[in-house]
Amino acid sequence: MNSSVKTDDVIFNFFKQICDEKDDQKCVELGKSWIKAMESNLSNMEANLDGADKLKHKDDIQSNRDHLDSLKTKTSSEWRDYATQCMVEILSHKDK
Repeated sequence: MNSSVKTDDVIFNFFKQICDEKDDQKCVELGKSWIKAMESNLSNMEANLDGADKLKHKDDIQSNRDHLDSLKTKTSSEWRDYATQCMVEILSHKDK
């Protein structure tokens, strides 16, 4: 099994945890921890880019940051909907 499948499984299970969480506050906290992890990943990726690649990927990185910012005010029900959509996308990519 390759690492991308394992990564997809980890991400899928994290989003499943968001969907399954009955406590609304804990659900939102899980979502916020997802945002922090993704912001950290973006910062690490950006730090590892050299000048030319940093310029090449600047818009994509900013788009990802904007997307993460848009998630910061989600309610628990919105997080569950978002997590469900992400899980569906992961499953649909596994079939390809």
